[in-house]
Amino acid sequence: MEFPIHRPRRLRRTESLRRMVRETRLSVDQLVLPLFVVPGESVDNPVASMPGVRQLSIDKTVAECSEVFALGIPAVILFGIPESKDAEGTEAYDENGIIPRAVRAIKREIPELVVITDVCLCEYTDHGHCGVIVDGDVDNDPTVELLAREALVHAAAGADIVAPSDMMDGRVDAIRELLDEEGFENTPILSYAAKFASSFYGPFRDAAESTPQFGDRRSYQMDAANGDEALREVEMDLEEGADMVMVKPALAYLDVIWRVKQSFGVPVAAYQVSGEYAMIKAAAANGWIDESRVMMESLLAIRRAGADFILTYFAKQAARLLATG
Repeated sequence: MEFPIHRPRRLRRTESLRRMVRETRLSVDQLVLPLFVVPGESVDNPVASMPGVRQLSIDKTVAECSEVFALGIPAVILFGIPESKDAEGTEAYDENGIIPRAVRAIKREIPELVVITDVCLCEYTDHGHCGVIVDGDVDNDPTVELLAREALVHAAAGADIVAPSDMMDGRVDAIRELLDEEGFENTPILSYAAKFASSFYGPFRDAAESTPQFGDRRSYQMDAANGDEALREVEMDLEEGADMVMVKPALAYLDVIWRVKQSFGVPVAAYQVSGEYAMIKAAAANGWIDESRVMMESLLAIRRAGADFILTYFAKQAARLLATG
């Protein structure tokens, strides 16, 4: 038998060789940890559907952020659960609401940590939808006005980045205009530009207490079948002033991440969402997979697809593994 000249296995023989020729690398610098902030003091509520994830009061959130920063993770993203909810999500744009207070507390103690704030109304409305309801559906334009006000109170509290996740048309433009008018022209916008109406969000809705009380979000979040539309959404958000864009979820949409990065060349985030996290945790708990290896493989796949940074509930766990080499 005549063997081929080319033997790719030559460069796979040892770990040192594999490291030398590795094409895609995962770094702690590329991780962002989502946090759920709730009212009260010394609150630490485990989220049953997301093992290892908790709802935290502001004091506990600050302590968590200190640990995050010590691990070398550069950023967190905050989701707020208010003391009360109403039809228009009033606490979302209250300057003394849960997120502005949390931002101020974090920046006092760990000013170097990048604080991203989720800009949406679903956690704050009593109906669980992402805006003002008219005739059974979210009314786009009045909702956009409220989202801009929410982004402004976050920026005024000290948020480093605001991240609208609602998928309303024109919201990036409205947020950019209001921030600039009020002197926050240097506050970047990370737009959830391609956010799909996904079945992978279930555990998040437990953590954020944001399950819709009627219907679903398919009239404003994207159809899972549409890739070309995702590129149009990204292009519009960039034209409106987005500095960075996000694809959500991640693993089921690796093709979209790739296309966005190749088409626009801007910083691209990907959100490894609650359902992705929960599936890995559940399979590992049953002994079906090696949790650490599957976790790292999934994060590496998201990076390989083109994501510059990843929002993941595995951030602390991954950071510890990366620190060991």
